[in-house]
Amino acid sequence: MAASFRLEPTHLEVSAMVRSVLIADDQEVIRHMLCLLFAAQSDFEVCGEAENGQEAIEIAQVLHPDLIMLDLSMPVMNGIEAACALKRLMPMTPIIVFSEFSDVFSEGEACTTGIAACVSKTESLSVLLEKARALLYPIAA
Repeated sequence: MAASFRLEPTHLEVSAMVRSVLIADDQEVIRHMLCLLFAAQSDFEVCGEAENGQEAIEIAQVLHPDLIMLDLSMPVMNGIEAACALKRLMPMTPIIVFSEFSDVFSEGEACTTGIAACVSKTESLSVLLEKARALLYPIAA
């Protein structure tokens, strides 16, 4: 009779878990680029896309992503309004604003709306990935 045993997950196995990302931007080319960026990472998967803040809220309530990416300037509902609503609904889900206007958005304003990080679209995409990982894997940061 063969012996059976159970392996407990190690810290490395837990930290290698794939995290889901919801991307909201009104520009299709930006959404597509972000989807490709996150899909190319072994620790991320894109669970959904939204064209505006209202869609982001609706999709987030169904898919429960681990991370939400929002543009600031979107039709129907902008990123700040969406972030406020999402924080009420999903207080533990980090939100990153990825916008060409993030430089006019202060850290203080970000904190009061529940936004965890702001990344300008003019920054390197590696900065975006670093901030996403720092929020989802705080021990590794």
